[in-house]
Amino acid sequence: MAQLSTFAPARPEEILLPARPWFVVLTLFLGLMGNTVPLSGIAQALEPDFLALVLLYWCIREPRLIGVGIAWCLGLLMDVADATLFGQHALAYAVLAYAAEYFRRRVLRFPLWQQAAQVAVLLLFCAGLVLLVRVVGGAPLPRWTYVMGPLVGAFLWPVVTVLLQWPQRPRRQAER
Repeated sequence: MAQLSTFAPARPEEILLPARPWFVVLTLFLGLMGNTVPLSGIAQALEPDFLALVLLYWCIREPRLIGVGIAWCLGLLMDVADATLFGQHALAYAVLAYAAEYFRRRVLRFPLWQQAAQVAVLLLFCAGLVLLVRVVGGAPLPRWTYVMGPLVGAFLWPVVTVLLQWPQRPRRQAER
């Protein structure tokens, strides 16, 4: 029997274990902390919205555990952590969670690189909602590099998927 590679995406025929709630909370907390790391220069322009990326993953993989309500609350936390207009991330994350639940089966049907293209559209839409609320609130338009964060997030999608699936994979005993 061929040995499963530890750091590879789950095959369609592989049944993953249910996600442990503490692990989901930990990854969402790490996503929030990833968004609050102070960066400057090119790193700031390329920084993806880690919380949106992890939230999107869990909304697609565990829709009964993470949904629009939790996304809204996480968005409010992100607004407080980012010291921005209260509600802009909450609105964007809630719409992102709804879109993730709506397109869930479609996204899961494709291989990771094709999932990344669909994730790019969802992350760009989320960033667009945040931008829309900021502009309506009186903020100036950002530079064109504003779209780089969601695109980097889409490129990170396969890595995030493999890392977050790792604890869900069943442990197999070595056959003798």
